[in-house]
Amino acid sequence: MHAWLCENPVGVDALTWKEMPTPQPKAGEVLIEIKAASLNFPDLLIVQNKYQMKPVLPFVPGSEYAGVVQAVGEGVTSLKVGQHVACLSGTGGFGTHTLAPAALCLPLPPGFPFVDAAAFIMTYATGHHALVDRGQLKAGETVLVLGAAGGVGTAAIQIAKSMGAKVIAATSSDDKCALCKTIGADATINYSTQDLREAAKALTDGKGPDVIYDPVGGALAEPALRSIARRGRYLVIGFAAGPIPALPWNLPLLKGASIVGVYWGDFAKYEPKANAAMMMALAQWYGQGKIKPVIDRTMPMAELKAAFAHMGSRSVKGKLVMVN
Repeated sequence: MHAWLCENPVGVDALTWKEMPTPQPKAGEVLIEIKAASLNFPDLLIVQNKYQMKPVLPFVPGSEYAGVVQAVGEGVTSLKVGQHVACLSGTGGFGTHTLAPAALCLPLPPGFPFVDAAAFIMTYATGHHALVDRGQLKAGETVLVLGAAGGVGTAAIQIAKSMGAKVIAATSSDDKCALCKTIGADATINYSTQDLREAAKALTDGKGPDVIYDPVGGALAEPALRSIARRGRYLVIGFAAGPIPALPWNLPLLKGASIVGVYWGDFAKYEPKANAAMMMALAQWYGQGKIKPVIDRTMPMAELKAAFAHMGSRSVKGKLVMVN
């Protein structure tokens, strides 16, 4: 097997494409031949030693992937050799093969392409957990999605529309706004040329959005929060812009608004039955055509460094997926 190895977590440039022995699964594990693996923001942070999870060195990055089960370890009865699966295990995806805990593998229904499957779990699970569980979104409410043209943002648009909400997609360019319209956004804001707060207010007749979905943080957080409706819910997803914002706490006080933290990984860990039910529901939505990952492009696995550079250019629409 070959894989991208991180032996010194100082950044993407230190990764090396190496040949290694193909491992055999231990109890509870499966060996997966990787067909596709997507890039997520944590994949960059983890090779920079900036992520909350610090894998033992050396490790193979790549949190999310899909492929074919090649071997099963002792005690594994839920999966079989030849089965198509998707997995989000945190590491191991950027290679030709990997070992994964069987419990973290999502069996794929017939007709679920590997590229879509590799770009599915993290973004749609985060979006569903955020909007349904944490945000208590109701049909007819308005959602403002920041960073709306990225993988997490495009998933949130589709989930919110499937729930009967009105969606305002906020992003950084006109072409990204156009993409968001094609996947269901009712209105868009180009926050490079428009005032985010004023535009959000105007699009809601002065009321403001009921739910704000924020995977960006940084300078956008305060104007977004200032636009929120009375009793609104501000969902803290992540900080793709870099800085963690320091918000004036009188703002939620004055609106009776809630600041709601969203950490899907902990939800999956501590509420596994609820998470499994959620993933089954999302797979059904995919089969019904309600949701489908937006794929910016696919690239050969050997071109991972170029893919990271493209992701860093902030021009990606949806997800980048590496293929073997």
